[in-house]
Amino acid sequence: MNMADRRQKLELTWIGKDDRPRLEPRILLEDPALSHHAPKRVSQSDMFDNMLIHGDNLLALKALEATLAERVKCIYIDPPYNTGSAFAHYDDGLEHSTWLSLMRDRLECLERLLAPTGSIWVNIDWQEGHYLKVLCDEVFGRSHFIAEIVWQKRTSRENRAAIGSSHDTILVYAKVPPNDWKRHRNLLRASTKEAANPDNDPRGPWDSVPFSAQGWRPNQMYSITTPTGVVHKPPKGRCWGATEDVYKEHLAEGRVYFPKNGSGRPRIKQFESERKGLVPMSLWSADEVGTTEESKKEIMSLFADETPFSTPKPERLIRRILEIASSEGDLVLDSFLGSGTTAAVAHKLKRRWIGVELGDHAETHCRMRLVKVVDGADDGGITKSSGWTGGGGFRFYRLAPSLLEKDNWGNWVVSKSYNAAMLAEAMCKLEGFRYEPDPETFWLHGRSTESDFLYVTTQNLSRAQLQFISEQVGSNRTLLICCGAFRAKRDDFPNLTLKKIPQAVLHRCEWGRDDYSLNVQALPPAEAGDEPGADGDAAESSAQAPTATGKPAKRPSKKPARGMQQLPLFDGAKKEKGKR
Repeated sequence: MNMADRRQKLELTWIGKDDRPRLEPRILLEDPALSHHAPKRVSQSDMFDNMLIHGDNLLALKALEATLAERVKCIYIDPPYNTGSAFAHYDDGLEHSTWLSLMRDRLECLERLLAPTGSIWVNIDWQEGHYLKVLCDEVFGRSHFIAEIVWQKRTSRENRAAIGSSHDTILVYAKVPPNDWKRHRNLLRASTKEAANPDNDPRGPWDSVPFSAQGWRPNQMYSITTPTGVVHKPPKGRCWGATEDVYKEHLAEGRVYFPKNGSGRPRIKQFESERKGLVPMSLWSADEVGTTEESKKEIMSLFADETPFSTPKPERLIRRILEIASSEGDLVLDSFLGSGTTAAVAHKLKRRWIGVELGDHAETHCRMRLVKVVDGADDGGITKSSGWTGGGGFRFYRLAPSLLEKDNWGNWVVSKSYNAAMLAEAMCKLEGFRYEPDPETFWLHGRSTESDFLYVTTQNLSRAQLQFISEQVGSNRTLLICCGAFRAKRDDFPNLTLKKIPQAVLHRCEWGRDDYSLNVQALPPAEAGDEPGADGDAAESSAQAPTATGKPAKRPSKKPARGMQQLPLFDGAKKEKGKR
C-alpha cells in the first residue's frame, strides 16, 4: 500500500463510484390542462404554486437547483429498497453498486436543495439500510446525523420468515449538528386523551403527574398530609418533586391533586393549555403513526378496487415527520413521490410542496389524489384530524426535452422542440443567470446581478449590430451574448462577452439523455465459463443489462413546441407565435 492509499479517508466504495453523470439543467414546462386549483381562496394560507413534476427525478432535482438551492425545509424520500422483488411501478431490484450510485447522485442534489435549518428523512429497510447510513455520512457529514427512527410498519406476524420483519428505518440528517438543529425542530403535540376536568377547574382540562423525583435530597424529604388526614412520606428511593415551600405554593394555587378520594399520594395538575409538547423519540409504534396496511386502505378509498403501490406510507407517518421538521408555509420535497402521500399530507398541513415522479402514475394517481385533496373530496388519512376542507392548488410540470439533438449528419444542434423563450430560459440555466426577460428591452433575457445581463439569439450578428447593442448596454453594465455566430473580434466591445451556441455548451452536459433511473431489475445470469475478470467483459455486461421493460423511457406525451425560430433582433417586445 502506497502513502496515497494510507491517506485515504474512511469511506464506502463500490464499482462505478467515480462515474458521475454530467447532468443537463433542464427547464420545466407547465401543462396547464393538468394543473389544478380551487375555484376560490378558502383561507389566506392557501398555497397555489405547489409543483407536481413528471419526469426523471435526477434531472428534475438538477432543474430545481438554480431557483431552490438551500430553500427546502424538509425532504422525505422513500426510494426503492433494492429487495429483488419487482413492484408494479418501480423496478425495485437494482444491483448493489448500481443502487448506491443511483442514491449517491440524488442525495448530493438533495443536499444542495436543503435549507440551512432543514432536514432530510430517508425511509429504508434492512436490505440496504446499513450501506445507506454510511453513504449518507459521506454526503451530509457524520456529525450531521440526527437519528435512526424505527417505525413499526406491521403488527401481523410473518410466519413464513425465519424472523419476521415488522419495521422500517428512517434515517434523519440535517445541514447542522443535532444540538443546533433541535433549536429549529418542533416538539410533538402532547397527548390530550387523558385530559379531563372532573373538578370544573376554570383553567380547563388537565391531567396529572406524580409529585416525586428519583434520588434523595434532604430538603425534599418532608411529610405531606392529605385532605382526609393520611400522612405520606416520599416513596422508597425517591424524594418529593420540590421543596416544601414550592409544594405549599402549588397547594395554594389549586394545582395539587390527591387521588383515591383525597387519600392518595399527591400529584401535580398539568393543564392542557400549558403543555409545551414532547421531544420526539426514535421508536414510532403502529398505534402512533399507522402501518402499511392502514396506508393501503387509504389508497383503496381513493382508487376503488386497486392498490397502485405495494408499500404506500400512512398519512399519519408523514404527518409526524412534517410536524417535527417543518411549519406552515415551509417548503417540503419528495423526489420519489410514489402514490402522492407526502404531497397530500403537506397540502393538508398547509405546507408548500414539490413532488417528483417518473412513472405514468404521476398523472393517473398522484394528480388525481391531489385534485381530490384540493377539492376537499378526500375524506381519508389525516383529513378530519387536521381540519382540512380543501383549497389551494398545484401546477403540473414536465421536463423539457434536451436542449441539443443530433441532426442527420451527426452534428449537435439546438432541438427543433425549442422556441425562442425556451432557448433563452435554457441558456440562462446553463450560464447561471436568472431568467427575467424584459419586454421593453430586446437584449435582456436574464440577469446575474443588477448590472450583468444575458441575451440569446440564433442570429449571425454583424459588427454593426453588436455596436448598436454595446451602445444600448452602456459602459456601466455588461452583457453576455449567446448567438448563432458573430462577425467581430471577441474583444472589440469591452462591455460584451460573445459566445456561439451550441458550440459554447457542447461539453457542459450529457445531451440527449432522458433517463437516469438505472432501472436494472436483475443482471443476466453468467454463462458457463464467463467468470468475472476472465476476459474483462464483466463491467461491460453489467452496463448493458436491459431495463425491466426492455424499452427506452417514454418521452413526455405533450406535443413539442414548434421548431426553433430566430429571435427578433431589435423587436423583443413582440410576442412570437408558439412562445410559452
